[in-house]
Amino acid sequence: MSSYLDMVDSPAHVKKLTLDQLGQLAAEIRQELIDGLAKNGGHLGPNLGVVELTIALHRCFETPRDRFVWDVSHQVYVHKLLTGRKDRFRTIRTTGGLNGFALRTESPHDSYGAGHAGTALSAALGMCAARDQRGTDEQVVCIFGDAALTNGVSFEALNNIASTTKRFIGILNDNEWSIAKNVGAIATYLGKLTTSPRYNRLTKDFASWLRKLPKGELVAMLGAKAEEALKGIASSIALEHSPGFDTDGRGGHGSPMLFEEFGLRYLGPIDGHNIPLLISTLEFAKTCTEPVVIHVLTQKGRGFEAALKFPEKFHGLGPYDVESGQPATAKVGSPPMWQEVFGRTMVKLGRQNKNLVGITAAMPSGTSLKLLEQALPGQYFDVGIAEEHAVIFAAGMATMGFHPVVAIYSTFLQRAYDCIHHDVCLQDLPVIFCMDRAGLSANDGPTHHGLFDISYLRCLPNVIGMAPKDEDELQDMMFTASLQTHPTFIRYPRGNAEGVPVKEIPGVLEVGKAEVIQGFKGSGGRKVALFGLGNMLRLARQAAVQLEAEGCDVAVINPRFFKPLDVAVHEFFGRAADVVATLEDHVAMGGYGSAVLETFSEQGVSTPVIRLAWPDAFVGHASTVDYLREQHGLTVPRLLEQIRARLGLIAADPKAIFKVA
Repeated sequence: MSSYLDMVDSPAHVKKLTLDQLGQLAAEIRQELIDGLAKNGGHLGPNLGVVELTIALHRCFETPRDRFVWDVSHQVYVHKLLTGRKDRFRTIRTTGGLNGFALRTESPHDSYGAGHAGTALSAALGMCAARDQRGTDEQVVCIFGDAALTNGVSFEALNNIASTTKRFIGILNDNEWSIAKNVGAIATYLGKLTTSPRYNRLTKDFASWLRKLPKGELVAMLGAKAEEALKGIASSIALEHSPGFDTDGRGGHGSPMLFEEFGLRYLGPIDGHNIPLLISTLEFAKTCTEPVVIHVLTQKGRGFEAALKFPEKFHGLGPYDVESGQPATAKVGSPPMWQEVFGRTMVKLGRQNKNLVGITAAMPSGTSLKLLEQALPGQYFDVGIAEEHAVIFAAGMATMGFHPVVAIYSTFLQRAYDCIHHDVCLQDLPVIFCMDRAGLSANDGPTHHGLFDISYLRCLPNVIGMAPKDEDELQDMMFTASLQTHPTFIRYPRGNAEGVPVKEIPGVLEVGKAEVIQGFKGSGGRKVALFGLGNMLRLARQAAVQLEAEGCDVAVINPRFFKPLDVAVHEFFGRAADVVATLEDHVAMGGYGSAVLETFSEQGVSTPVIRLAWPDAFVGHASTVDYLREQHGLTVPRLLEQIRARLGLIAADPKAIFKVA
């Protein structure tokens, strides 16, 4: 017998299933998530938690006419399975496969793309305002997590909903987690709503609405268990009249409902895994003539024991074993991850300097600041998904003599650009920014690639910007940064480091001074100067070997600093070389190569410059970084082709001049 999932090719098919069949569909979807993500990994835990909710949404609404806006949108795997993409589901986050987030160009059912938290409420409200302006009647449903409420943008939207539209459906998907456990007053407040009977409420007119439905219509909507569902709803309503509730239905003892204070009608909390209750609540919300927030309690990782036991680990992960839940075995002897080196260094430096503190925006594991939390909890702060607050919070600490280290992924740090500009750089405060995932996050795609930070930082005064060639140099850069009195930025990529031993005692680097790995040898060959920034130095070294084999005299330089630039070293090799090449894991526009061109222009150096960098485009997702580099020409063979052309070396067989690997 075929499974119900096999039968569902569009949301229309979801509407044809009975309530019992929808329950079976939920079980089949969970198994497909667990089995389907095992090979390539993905956001397993969040999607296991929204199976029933997503089914209920598609039962009650008509996408793409109705609009679903998902906060972050890493939890849309179930949505993709139900909207005609299940035949490609196991390609998710791989080369040529489905994107791991909502993507407007992928399907008309994806009404809004996102990869960062806090955007959904504003975007959904904008859609509602546009709908109201043009006089149409489609529904807009915003699914936002409790973690999104630690983000200031969410509250800016909440402040405007009631004054902008009368028809807005918000679903608060409350699972108590972002990636790590949620922190702060909002998490505490929602916890009280969840556990205190006086807050558990569904309004009287909801029950009246259900009771007015003809029996046949009620059964058709809720299936065979209609009466059971109605009893569950009635018991929730009874709680409203339990001790502690005021006559207006708000929490007793003078405690207002947060959402109602924003002018939104609040329903909940309700069980996010109870399909009948979800359906009936959503159907009621469709009839409301005022903005509604439905508080839905879900369990991150539901249906997979390993994901329930380790929700942080299974938020987003690589390949794993379905039976044990253990990650696929890493290669023996693999170098540590860049973020692990950062985390260990933070502990080492923090033990020596009590004024050094680590700050994360809800990414303790991803940044490896969890190591600092475990070793030196008094020097660790998690502010939730609130990058702007994290930066200004750090600025405040810096004014009091501390050296805050803000560890945020490059792509997320751009959200706090104004704060970097206005609060840190303008005041010239010694805040250290460690930008993880600088470069590509291949599986995640354009929302997570960190390809723009050099450009947006180079234009700011007082900035010191660095990129390490290996893990030992990362340690030296962090120690050097801790001695500065200016804002300092260190960018490093995702993945394994270079495998270089890290010395026990870090060294101090001279600010703005490049490292000459090898100079010209005076061999008489055509001179090529290769400047490889950060992890791209490896490619520069590989290119040098091939060029030297063809008789070229090659210099290899590790710039170390993208600001301030070592003008003397760049000018010296620029004047001496026949061609200069800059290599960077960043967009060409405004990046390190642009800084070199500007320096050459100012110093009157006319040597041609080849910039090996990412194009002026949003780079897509793929299984590997190497694939994307090949696609966009960030390879040694492509570099050699460009050098050959600039040197004017022409032969019948170009490979006779340069061996292209």
